[in-house]
Amino acid sequence: MHRLIELFHRFVAAIHPMAEQFGGPGLALVAFLDSSFLSLPEVADALLVLLTVHHPAEWLYLASITTVGSVLGCYVIYLLARKGGEAFIRRRFNPRLVERSVVMVRDHGLLAMIASALLPPPAPFKLFVLLAGVANMPARTFLLAIVIGRGSRFGAEAWLAHRYGDRATDYIRDNLPTISLWGAGVAVLLLVATVVWRRRVTSRAADA
Repeated sequence: MHRLIELFHRFVAAIHPMAEQFGGPGLALVAFLDSSFLSLPEVADALLVLLTVHHPAEWLYLASITTVGSVLGCYVIYLLARKGGEAFIRRRFNPRLVERSVVMVRDHGLLAMIASALLPPPAPFKLFVLLAGVANMPARTFLLAIVIGRGSRFGAEAWLAHRYGDRATDYIRDNLPTISLWGAGVAVLLLVATVVWRRRVTSRAADA
């Protein structure tokens, strides 16, 4: 585990000069690739914090453009899933699990997607993006959920880096999973509350 953390920091240090050179657009590109065709766990988060520490006045811009890159990457996967992702998912995952997950995303898509967008690696976020496409979740709902989830995550990281500078770097690095889990937990609680409320409404309507 220590070895993996060390390799991660070396990788971030290696691409940091490139991120500095290209600024916000480079950060957006990293977020886009991570959310679409590649897997770069927490690299966008780390680069966002580093750039914000060096350019604290641009924290909102950097958080926003990272969110835009991530949302666009997710949207690409979502569109591909809508055009034929069900067979791909069913070949690689338990069909019953896929069916239950599709029903959950279809019935509670907004909160389910927000929770998955907040979860830290190794949570299977891209699987939820694929499921959203397979379930034919409305594009507006999908995009709203990703904007809220990823925007909250990147916004919180950038604000902490802006507010506390270098002191925020170690804190975010050590506590990102915990912060993300708390945010996802809130979304999950809202999801459970929504399910319970809908079942009570349905039960009362049936008894009436």
